[in-house]
Amino acid sequence: MRSKDSSKRGGRDKDSRSDRGNSRRGDSSGSRGSSARGESSRKEKNRERERKSAKGIVLESFSNSPDTVFTMRQIFRRLGVVDKKGRETVTDILKTLTRENRLLLIDGDKYQLNLRVNIITGRVDLANSKYAYIVSEETDEDVRVFREHLKYAMDGDLVKVEVLPTMQGGRAEGIVVEVLERSRTEVVGIMQLSKNFGFVVPDFKKLYFDIFVGERGLNEAEHGDKVLVKIVEWPKDPGKNPTGEVIRVFGPAGENEAEIHSIMAEFGLPFEFPETVEEEAESISDKITASEIAKRRDFRDITTFTIDPADAKDFDDALSIQKLENGNWEIGVHIADVTHYVHPRSILEKEAFHRATSVYLVDRTIPMLPERLSNGLCSLRPNEEKLTFSAVFELDDNGKLYNEWFGRTVIYSDRRFAYEEAQERIETGEGDFAEEINILNGIAKKLQEKRFKNGAISFETTEVKFKLDENGKPLSVYVKERKDAHKLIEEFMLLANKKVAEFVYNMGKGKKRPTMVYRTHGSPDPDKLSTFSLFARKFGYAVDPDGDISKELNNLTEEIEGKPEQSVLQNLAIRTMAKAKYSTEPEGHFGLAFAHYSHFTSPIRRYPDMMAHRLMQHYLDGEKSPEKEEYEARCQHSSEMEKRAADAERASIKYKQVEFMKDTIGNEYKGIVSGVTEWGIFVEIEENKCEGMVRLSDLNDDYYELDANNYRIIGRQNKRIISFGDEVLVEVKSANLADRTIDLELVKTLKTH
Repeated sequence: MRSKDSSKRGGRDKDSRSDRGNSRRGDSSGSRGSSARGESSRKEKNRERERKSAKGIVLESFSNSPDTVFTMRQIFRRLGVVDKKGRETVTDILKTLTRENRLLLIDGDKYQLNLRVNIITGRVDLANSKYAYIVSEETDEDVRVFREHLKYAMDGDLVKVEVLPTMQGGRAEGIVVEVLERSRTEVVGIMQLSKNFGFVVPDFKKLYFDIFVGERGLNEAEHGDKVLVKIVEWPKDPGKNPTGEVIRVFGPAGENEAEIHSIMAEFGLPFEFPETVEEEAESISDKITASEIAKRRDFRDITTFTIDPADAKDFDDALSIQKLENGNWEIGVHIADVTHYVHPRSILEKEAFHRATSVYLVDRTIPMLPERLSNGLCSLRPNEEKLTFSAVFELDDNGKLYNEWFGRTVIYSDRRFAYEEAQERIETGEGDFAEEINILNGIAKKLQEKRFKNGAISFETTEVKFKLDENGKPLSVYVKERKDAHKLIEEFMLLANKKVAEFVYNMGKGKKRPTMVYRTHGSPDPDKLSTFSLFARKFGYAVDPDGDISKELNNLTEEIEGKPEQSVLQNLAIRTMAKAKYSTEPEGHFGLAFAHYSHFTSPIRRYPDMMAHRLMQHYLDGEKSPEKEEYEARCQHSSEMEKRAADAERASIKYKQVEFMKDTIGNEYKGIVSGVTEWGIFVEIEENKCEGMVRLSDLNDDYYELDANNYRIIGRQNKRIISFGDEVLVEVKSANLADRTIDLELVKTLKTH
């Protein structure tokens, strides 16, 4: 059933356009042969869906005017029904809705919405282009809403939903009555132009509508451009499209600048600093006065250096080392004193809080602070006096801690090491500062050993890196190797973060404990852990979900090291764990096996570290604890922005992987099945960690169905099984830059599990 006006809409019908991307291809069975029974079942499901859809449209028409009483004629006109069959269908639906107590029959021939129904408020979680789930604290079960009843609500929107009656044991379904709060009104996509108007096809693969743009709103966008469009009008008629205006044109889709800028816009990342922020940064003096130095502990004459990536420009941390008379080592972890320059009520402070974190895309950094601060004033550059906030430890060669000190300092870095240069000194024992680096490395290894003995998880996550040409085109893809130089820095940063958290925690008891910003990480979810245990067993590895989890996972890490399934199993194991977050509650860090942990060591790129610095100095000055509420809200914002940054970083990596694979079409690679869905199987290529999909519609030897409980697909006739973790040989079929997807063809299975 369709509104009369829906056929007048220009451009493509939203239901007829081809789905985009691996996650939107829908059921591929239409292009394959199947049994008559299967075809009959499918037709019945389609008819049921049509009945539900028509019923929902009628009910939504009443929901749009909940207090109005309608005659039959008004209802027909409202729905655009003009033929006899349509009137009969609507009449039957009205009778059904009356029996279900959804509508009230008045005077024998008029209808009104029954307002005494179950209405809930919740957030939209778009599952795919067909339906969403509404997540609400008012109900234990998420409510499914099909797209025709979403009222154009998007992922993250706050909505009011009418929950429909369901059969016993059936899934709760509903209709969006009202969109209360939109999480965003801007969408990134590709412009498809007609004569004097266009449609923007969103990049977000779950989004179920295109945006209509009239001639005046095109802003000189051309066909095929990546654009940012602002939605200015939401239609009441479900047959029409939202209307938008182009506010940024990024350039032709597929070009590096256009794609990276579109990723930035997609995740709401800023393109530049406001002029007022830049002006305030430029106005800060770079002079360090004698009176300021007098307030601080002076480390300028003590051997100090930084160790960072070769291309780094913002140096957050430095290490100092000197031998004490008793034979122990005094090791200083010196952190850029950002809060000396960024004051609580400044414009810089507001901008830093808003951004909350620097974002590291494949070919650029979107900094939290302007360059004047991040690469200049605050950066611990060599051969310059710098203001720092330090954690200073007295340790012996075995990493035993004797004393600790925290406070503001001044340093002078003698040398800027790249990780590769520091690693060379560890491996050869030669070069400037080789002795100091090797002493630090020896102590770091002892600290790491103690961490693992205490139950820290020893996962080494895979980090994909690219070698790019001057235009941003990827020349090669490689996995970043973490060597001793990386681990050396990591151990001393972990020590500082841990000891800062413990220092504040131990300043009080119970409710009188002072407010602090902690980095927390909960224990794994027992159900997810049990599922993971079954997975691991398929590969021949025993993980006891009821045992010492840290020990079990560390044993697994040792067993799978260097094996094809290492990456897949580690990623799955990580998913069993809670997400790390910022909180004022000292809940501990499971992954690191620390009872208390904070983020203190990267204030140039993380706002929570700035909060930790301020609180630490506040307590060192003998001040009372501030209220938790404000800091908790800031912690929550920081956690949300951290997730957004990670999602944007992953999107930029995926784009570059697809761009790299575009030049490998026809090549064959070994890979491992890394996921299974009703549309196809995901395969991670062993050589470069790029992931693509083999569509079920391309498996021509049989009709394959998903066995979701066992993470595999099974051929209906030949009973062939392809499972998660199987080793396979695949051929690159295509690489779609616009969708950031790689299509693969299965050549053969090499090893099954």
